[in-house]
Amino acid sequence: MTDSPPSGDARAVQLGERLDAVRQRIARAAAAAGREENPPRLIVISKFHPAEDVRRLAALGVRDFGENRDQEAAAKAEELEALELTWHFVGQLQSKKSKTVVRYASAVHSVDRSQLVTALERAMAAQQELTGRGDLDCFIQVSLDDDAGAHRGGAAPAEVPKLAEQLEAADGLRLAGVMAVAPLGADPDRAFEKLLGISTGLQRNFPGATEISAGMSQDLEAAVRFGATHLRIGSDILGSRPAVR
Repeated sequence: MTDSPPSGDARAVQLGERLDAVRQRIARAAAAAGREENPPRLIVISKFHPAEDVRRLAALGVRDFGENRDQEAAAKAEELEALELTWHFVGQLQSKKSKTVVRYASAVHSVDRSQLVTALERAMAAQQELTGRGDLDCFIQVSLDDDAGAHRGGAAPAEVPKLAEQLEAADGLRLAGVMAVAPLGADPDRAFEKLLGISTGLQRNFPGATEISAGMSQDLEAAVRFGATHLRIGSDILGSRPAVR
């Protein structure tokens, strides 16, 4: 259960109820998969929602937040710096944005090409010299679409070993594992079973790359069944994105 939200804050009460419901789903899924002792880590995807909602969720015990737009993420991270949250960048990342992403992100879940690895390594070298920050966790985003990357982004499965080698050799970067989004309209069980197979193959040569970032609001149970270590949940906690003003 979450901590009690501040009295009189209807939005905090709503977020608390939604967060409890998602945590209960995760607990049931972990129990069904025999993973009670090793449940996945919840990342709340806060994109398009105000920093105040992040603050409310932090008061309810959430420490991990995900964003997919650098400008929005950087602003929230700066505003909420005192809360010492862990920020995950989960969207498609332009190489030129690497310099700003490494200022706040603990992890990038969308490493999908060699040029981005090079840019992140260069940016981390400068940032670590400036601040002494820890290494950046990097997930290789894998396309599970047959036409690799056409819909949800990511590298083709055949490209994963080469990217892993590059990440493993890069200073300031840590090869965490793999990430994927189930293809639109696909059976999530089949998609995440495929991702688990890719992860297992990766670990044969890179034993430390044990993490799997998979599962969103609509398919978290399937992701847990197939070994997800990180779940990226947005709408089931925060609701629909606010109307643009």
